[in-house]
Amino acid sequence: MLLKDKVAIITGGAKGMGEATGKKFAEEGATVIIADLDFDSAQMAVEQIQSSGGRARAYNRVDVTDSATIKATVNQTIAEFGKVDILVNCAGGTFGSNGSSENINMNDWDRTINLNLNGTLYPIMEVLPYMKEQKSGKIVNFSSMGAFNAYTVVLHYHAAKGAVESLTHNLAFELAPQGIHVNVISPGPIMTPFWDELMPQGPERDQFTAALAKKEVPLQRMGTPEDIAGVCLFLSTGLSDYVTGQKINVGGGMGNIISHNSTFLSSEENGKVNK
Repeated sequence: MLLKDKVAIITGGAKGMGEATGKKFAEEGATVIIADLDFDSAQMAVEQIQSSGGRARAYNRVDVTDSATIKATVNQTIAEFGKVDILVNCAGGTFGSNGSSENINMNDWDRTINLNLNGTLYPIMEVLPYMKEQKSGKIVNFSSMGAFNAYTVVLHYHAAKGAVESLTHNLAFELAPQGIHVNVISPGPIMTPFWDELMPQGPERDQFTAALAKKEVPLQRMGTPEDIAGVCLFLSTGLSDYVTGQKINVGGGMGNIISHNSTFLSSEENGKVNK
């Protein structure tokens, strides 16, 4: 039980990567606090964890851009369990336009920056006093492959995630002497409910995502929420006690190497890809 007796707060924990991480943590002995804007889905995630023998809570509807709702969840966590050992900042997203220089507007920009950057900082600021007092803590933030290596143009989202990486490195430097670890995960293409907003489930989407993975992902498959949860687990346990201020790309090799089909010499075009 890698997280026995640990207490973890997961923002955006009701669905997708956050939900998978919560379930993984509970399996490893943690008490999981689901902090999500969709309170009904958060309660469902809690019930699933509890039905599997784990321990979980969802105290209130949490909007990570509203520090009062975060404070309420942290206060209730402290009141019931007396500590916060882990914070996973999984909440995020984008608004409105596609975010190119031709169609972006400042309202979309401000809302996206607020959600992804301020929505990462606010939960950190609420848990830090308790982590400093206990002289320990694990904080895991989320970036995006596109922050510094754009595969498509989403200016506001990628700018916000780039700032999250800077925030991570600066906090890691500041908090290291106090025993608090801060790291960031950069996911590749992960199959989550996010895709439901882009196109409906079915053969057409399956064909599209398979082609995307074959073209761009060195391991030639889409990622799963469980792929992310495993890395979150590593960064939240004693296995990573000598790791802070780091970014881990979780994209089937994306961010470190390129796929065979992204280069002519090793591509199918040149007859070199293993089929």
